[in-house]
Amino acid sequence: MEILIKASVVVLLCVMRGLCQNDDYDYDTDYGPGPEEYPGPYQITHNTEYSGPPPSYPNGCARECFCPPTFPQTMYCDNRKLKEIPNIPSHIQQVYLQFNDIEGVKVKSFINATALKEINLSHNRIKSNKIEALVFSKLHNLEQLFMDHNELEEIPPDLPNSIERIFLGFNRIFKLKEHDLRGLVKLTMLDLCNNQIDNFKGKTVNKLENLMQLNICNNKLHAMPGNLPPSIMYLSLENNSISKIPEDYFTKLQNLVAIRMSHNNLEEIPIKMFNLPNLMELNLGHNKLKQVFLIPKTLEHLYLQDNEFEVLNITKMCPVIDHLNPNRLTYLRLDQNKLKAPISMYAYLCFPHMQRIYYGEQKRVNGEYTRIQEPMLTHPPVSEEEDEDDEDDRREYAGYYQHEHGADTENYSDNYSY
Repeated sequence: MEILIKASVVVLLCVMRGLCQNDDYDYDTDYGPGPEEYPGPYQITHNTEYSGPPPSYPNGCARECFCPPTFPQTMYCDNRKLKEIPNIPSHIQQVYLQFNDIEGVKVKSFINATALKEINLSHNRIKSNKIEALVFSKLHNLEQLFMDHNELEEIPPDLPNSIERIFLGFNRIFKLKEHDLRGLVKLTMLDLCNNQIDNFKGKTVNKLENLMQLNICNNKLHAMPGNLPPSIMYLSLENNSISKIPEDYFTKLQNLVAIRMSHNNLEEIPIKMFNLPNLMELNLGHNKLKQVFLIPKTLEHLYLQDNEFEVLNITKMCPVIDHLNPNRLTYLRLDQNKLKAPISMYAYLCFPHMQRIYYGEQKRVNGEYTRIQEPMLTHPPVSEEEDEDDEDDRREYAGYYQHEHGADTENYSDNYSY
């Protein structure tokens, strides 16, 4: 048996040797080049320096400010106790300089800043006589200028015609010159709230063909601003001393969506004064009105609080019921008047979308306060789909500008803004 095993081993070794000597087997062809000729897909290099600065523009960032790597075209210089505006590099598009101690605006700060689209200089100490001539004129890409909460007495001169929105609230501006806004053909929004303006001449804005929003609240106006462009959609005149609206004033302002004239001295409104095709919001609270007027079909929110109404004639407000094209009024505020009873239930037929008439507490008459009980609605509730449509409409004119301009929002049913 032992001899047989040895013989088998010898035969196996011979067979294997023969296979190993086969000259037709090409190793290089099957296996290709060795590992040194084909490096792997990932190279690991040791001692690599990762702590260096991120890539930046050639001109960098002003040393007083911060330009985040994720937004290299934005320069933050706010709240740093700066007394002068640093030199702005040519690639910067937005510069934020609010909440500093800046008193003047010099040409040298902006000499290279040709790419600027937005400048925020609000909450400083800038005076009109310390703004150098032509300082903004060469900023041909500038779209937004914030200079609210300063000490300006005039509108900054020589603004570029590229500008779209100007915020000048909370200053000391007392007059507007005819040439102040000349050539600003792209201007859509002008905020002059909380100044000392007592006269607003029409020549100042009548050629601004794209102006949509004009805010002159909290000033000293005694008359309506004259000759506004027909492009105006949002007009804010609350907290002035306006006592009369010319009967044909809104004839050419057919695009108006919202009018705010609360806290004035209005005593009478012509019956068809606000019969405008697009008007959705009208605030006449805190005046001296005694007689109602025609409600336009598009109006959704009407504020008449703190006036002198003793009775509301619904027939004047809505002379005809049109079931095919009903009035869209949903909210009516009537507190702090001299009403003694709810208005006629005919109102709910005339205004089928009405969700609430708020009476609140009425003024004291003969030493007594009157509180009117709100009646239960007799019409079907508004569907969720209609309610969503109303909310979308409100957002169209409620969300652009969350800029404070001193409006008395506590007197509104909700804190709405343009």
